Amino acid sequence: MEEPQEVQDEEYEQVWERVAAVDVAKASGVVCTRVPDEDRPGRRRTRVWTVTATMNGVTELADHLRCQGIQIVTLESTSDYWRVWWVVLEAAGLRVQLVNARSVKNVPGRAKTDKKDAVWLAKLTERGLLPPSFVPPPQIRRLREFTRLRADLVHERSRYWARLEKLPERALIKISAVASTLDTDSCRAMIEALIAGERNPEVIADLAIGRMRPKRAALAEALHGDWQPHHGELARILLGQIDALTAQIDALTARVSELIAQIPAAQGVDADGVTGPQAGYGPGAPVLPAVARLDEITGRGVIAAQAVIAEAGLDMTVFGTPGRLVSRAKRCPRTRQSGKKTTGGKTGKGNPWLNGILGEIAASASRTDTFLGERYRRIARRRGKRKALAAVARSILVIIFCLLADRQARFRDLGPDWYDRCIDKHRKTRNLIRQLEALSHTVTLGTPAAA
Repeated sequence: MEEPQEVQDEEYEQVWERVAAVDVAKASGVVCTRVPDEDRPGRRRTRVWTVTATMNGVTELADHLRCQGIQIVTLESTSDYWRVWWVVLEAAGLRVQLVNARSVKNVPGRAKTDKKDAVWLAKLTERGLLPPSFVPPPQIRRLREFTRLRADLVHERSRYWARLEKLPERALIKISAVASTLDTDSCRAMIEALIAGERNPEVIADLAIGRMRPKRAALAEALHGDWQPHHGELARILLGQIDALTAQIDALTARVSELIAQIPAAQGVDADGVTGPQAGYGPGAPVLPAVARLDEITGRGVIAAQAVIAEAGLDMTVFGTPGRLVSRAKRCPRTRQSGKKTTGGKTGKGNPWLNGILGEIAASASRTDTFLGERYRRIARRRGKRKALAAVARSILVIIFCLLADRQARFRDLGPDWYDRCIDKHRKTRNLIRQLEALSHTVTLGTPAAA
């Protein structure tokens, strides 16, 4: 008989006596409470009613739940409608958890009504069957709104650059065939000259600077076209939109830096023990600011570091281990085991904002001569580029956890030769001898060369 193994319960897997659940909608929510029935020992009393989703309505509900001695309140994450419930109930001192609708629908067979959904939420809550979603503290939530808006504006600016690139094509000008991107000073000067009325291709091509100067002949050839006045009007509108978005993005970046500097956990410590928004940058500082620590990772920048802090937070004790953070972000496949067969399942969607920035960092790191770059190339040869990027993104997320969990930790690149230095030379020698002998060669080993 196999020795039984003890499985520890998760933190959320505990039985609650007095629970409440809210089936959230836009204008209202159906509330269900389940408490012990004083008239019938061993039985439960369930009450269901509708509450308007306003500050006053939810505040009145919070007072009622506190009088009932409710230990935990469960909210279903429906769009952004859960936020008013979370903020008000949390401010009232109640323990609130947010759960994914997928976790609630795992057990089918019920009729679909708001009342039955609220009762089902409450029943699952009191038995500890709902894993809560990660909701960061208010400071990180405020920061997240700025970083997500900045990401949206960056995507919107990219759309306007794409429209601007198509505009010369309609005017029979092939400037984008010579220049890799229009987002350069040279291309901006050429487009401004076209808007101003200049039509001489040689004169416009002579505006090129930097690495575009040797391409003046190709630019002059590409600038022959049929630029009309209405093309200039459209280009001016597109450039105005791009400039306005750039100004807003820069303002958001400055505001994000201010918000992060105000968080104590993100601040550094000087050599003399002084901490603050400007501390941690001096010589001998034992603790770098959080953004500076993450900025040292291969492929990372300040913008990406700020976005990661906004999505994952600064308190890694919420996750406990790097594996839990990876699981939360859905950067690892689910394990599916049945009998003697084990297969990898899908990774899931996860946080699209965090996964997006991790993908950008992994793509940047894959082009470097570092450990992460070598890891990408090794996996890409065997599994393909997409899986290699996913693996590198997971490694980066583990590094992020370690740097945020230990404020004194610093990133150190292992080097592109890490795998060669860790190789088992004896096993490698045996494998090579076996391959040569399979080709009818006789192998005689000599004295190993000095390292």
